[in-house]
Amino acid sequence: MEPTSRPTLPEVHRSMGVPDRPGFWRKLLAFAGPGYLVAVGYMDPGNWATDLAGGSKYNHSLLSVILLSGLMAMFLQYLSLKLGIATGRDLAQNCRIHFGKAASIPLWITAEIAIAACDLAEVLGSAIAFNLLFHIPLLLGVIITVLDVLLLLLLQQRGFRYIEAVVIMLIATISGCFALELFFSRPELAPILKGFLPHPSIVTDPGQLFVAVGILGATVMPHNLYLHSSIVQTRRYPLDRIGRSEAIRFATIDSHIALALAMAINAAILILAAATFHRAGRTDVTGIEEAYRLLTPMLGVGAASTLFAVALLASGQNSTLTGTLAGQIVMEGFLEVRIPPWMRRLLTRLIAIVPAVAVIALWGNGSVTRLLLLSQVILSMQLSFAVVPLVLFTGNARIMGHFANTAWVRTAGWIFAAVIAGLNGWLLAIQFRNGF
Repeated sequence: MEPTSRPTLPEVHRSMGVPDRPGFWRKLLAFAGPGYLVAVGYMDPGNWATDLAGGSKYNHSLLSVILLSGLMAMFLQYLSLKLGIATGRDLAQNCRIHFGKAASIPLWITAEIAIAACDLAEVLGSAIAFNLLFHIPLLLGVIITVLDVLLLLLLQQRGFRYIEAVVIMLIATISGCFALELFFSRPELAPILKGFLPHPSIVTDPGQLFVAVGILGATVMPHNLYLHSSIVQTRRYPLDRIGRSEAIRFATIDSHIALALAMAINAAILILAAATFHRAGRTDVTGIEEAYRLLTPMLGVGAASTLFAVALLASGQNSTLTGTLAGQIVMEGFLEVRIPPWMRRLLTRLIAIVPAVAVIALWGNGSVTRLLLLSQVILSMQLSFAVVPLVLFTGNARIMGHFANTAWVRTAGWIFAAVIAGLNGWLLAIQFRNGF
């Protein structure tokens, strides 16, 4: 189970120590961090439109879908971190080693497309936030997002812990903003609790089903599976069976806590939309800009719209930090090609900016929501290319040894893979039929 190739992100691989002495909280703190970098992909601007649409149109009934998608994300990220720790290789490296170069090239291409699509959503989210907060034109806001390359370079030079600290700080900002929004909107507790219970109308009502599949499709991000399997190896844990078991245990706790927070933020967006818009009979609010415009007058609180935009900006900036890392991981893992981080970041960002600038320049600001939707559809198309190899590898005792999935975990993994493929296929068919 020892690695047979150089690790991805070699500059931070096994760079952070883990206490040798017993002590649950000290070790948990040492392993805390990677889960939060992964969690930002589950609360990025691409999720906001589906959460807003679900809450404004269907009240709290789709909270059960957010709960289901959150639990699915926890399961898949658990498999991802376990693969990285047990084998000493990330998902991309395992694909290259076990599938060969013939399969690695197309898998690398699909992973790059997914990263570019995710970065597109983050670019648009940040640009919208700049426009709402500072009245910067969307086109200029998109171009300004190139500057986050400098932020990432600065953080990488100072160490991986600094990247984790900034990400956690931005997540705390998002959480604080939505905690205040919920305080202002004063949602009722009983309907919220009831919303977490699945209701038959989610399946029987085509409109609800469409939004529900959109929530599921926008939640699990394929690049996160590559990212998590690599960054858990930044910790310097013992490479024997006991050391790896302990690392899997603490990394799983870190991941579950971070993803539970991401799930709570997604639920908060839906609850805010239900308590503010649905309660007032505005069941047509689906766009981020429209939600921003209506929050202050409908809640009667001057800061409501500003807090919403601040959270959006934090969400967009947060997600950009992890996009570069994922890009480095898939390029190094699939191709064993390494380029300077600044070049990788700039390349990823330009791939996202070019279509954003072109669409906004040609069709105006009204095209942004459609472009956000397109980015989520592209992500849906790529997801199975990461999930199927992940379930396959973690269930293989020859690859995982003692850490191979048990029978029930293998079964659950293939069920989730089938559900994801089926629902995303259905969503894609609907989107193509409606012409996006």
